[in-house]
Amino acid sequence: MADHRGRPDGVTGAPLARSTVFAPLDQLGRTEAVARRLRDAITVGLLADGEPLPPETDLAERLGVATVTIREALVALRSEGLVETRRGRGGGSFVRHPVAVGLAAQRDRLRSLTLAEIRDVGDHYTAIAGSAARLAAERSSPEEVDVLREGLDVVSSAGPGGLHRVERAFHLEVAAAAQSARLTRSEVLLQGEIGTLLWLAEDADGALTLARAAHAVILDAVADADGARARTLTEDHVQSAVERLAELRLLESDAG
Repeated sequence: MADHRGRPDGVTGAPLARSTVFAPLDQLGRTEAVARRLRDAITVGLLADGEPLPPETDLAERLGVATVTIREALVALRSEGLVETRRGRGGGSFVRHPVAVGLAAQRDRLRSLTLAEIRDVGDHYTAIAGSAARLAAERSSPEEVDVLREGLDVVSSAGPGGLHRVERAFHLEVAAAAQSARLTRSEVLLQGEIGTLLWLAEDADGALTLARAAHAVILDAVADADGARARTLTEDHVQSAVERLAELRLLESDAG
């Protein structure tokens, strides 16, 4: 099934970022590179639960690898429970989202990180997101800005606990609008590493409204082709989330 924008059900925005999932790989013939590309896309929600993957021959052609490499990568993803292969008519390989991690498990993971680790990955993510916003302002077309603005509508309907998905989709789309496949893949990789945790401290009353306002001003800067402002606003937005996560980590330590 697809929504009125042609997206598979379950995909929270990010049509621009989805285009990087099947872009040719930089290094050919790498089974793990294929598996990593698809694993990251599934983990951050660029590919919807139950969505069929392209046929193996098509996927191999689009990624620029041998068909046997695709088959080996799919075997690895099946073993991780991220892909299901069905035989017969209407068969193929289908995306399976990982089981949602509960709040308790997320807090356990947070407690396993040191403040230095949180700030290190936070600094990396801030740099990537900020650079993406600057380039999006300099390179994106009016049509791409319109797509980004459509994503703002998702914020108001995300529901409790869904803010991290909205934030992830927004920043992925901005990265895609920067028209740098490598930068977008870095965004996907970092989202998979810290995305869920980064917005963990944001799930509170009024958070959706605050997120919508922050995204709107960033998009205003992108639409005005003001790269410096788009970068500063994005860096401030992400760094604030990193600092709140660090504060939550301290509270978890005190509670433990």
